[in-house]
Amino acid sequence: MRAMLTSLSEIFLRDLDALAKEIQAYQDEDKIWIVPPGVLNSGGNLALHICGNLRHFVGSVLGDTGYIRDRDAEFNDSNVPVSEIINNISETKMAIANTLEKLTDSDLGNNFPVEMWGRTITTGFMLTHLSAHLSWHLGQINYHRRMLDN
Repeated sequence: MRAMLTSLSEIFLRDLDALAKEIQAYQDEDKIWIVPPGVLNSGGNLALHICGNLRHFVGSVLGDTGYIRDRDAEFNDSNVPVSEIINNISETKMAIANTLEKLTDSDLGNNFPVEMWGRTITTGFMLTHLSAHLSWHLGQINYHRRMLDN
């Protein structure tokens, strides 16, 4: 039975679709790179970070995709075309779907292959954390877009 993995996959894919819609909803493509006073990151950088984070921890660590993360670029790149960000989101969706399809619900109780926050955690804990992390940044992007478009 794959109930939990099916649920996690649906949530990741749903929220990544929402991410693509948010990025495409900016009235002016250049606004995704603006960092207003009191805000730490642009919507574009948060989108790159979401993709890099998921492609690394789910795709590479769990799915052995070979993806090599450049976390600094996630926060420092700018003026990446929206079409490239959308492609990155699509590749992230494929990495998530392909990786989670190979796992079993019993794998969720196994130790995640990388120690996190100075301790060992389960794969299920890490996937739950990554889902929450995606949702948190998705909300930040939504707020960023609405703040700049109004």
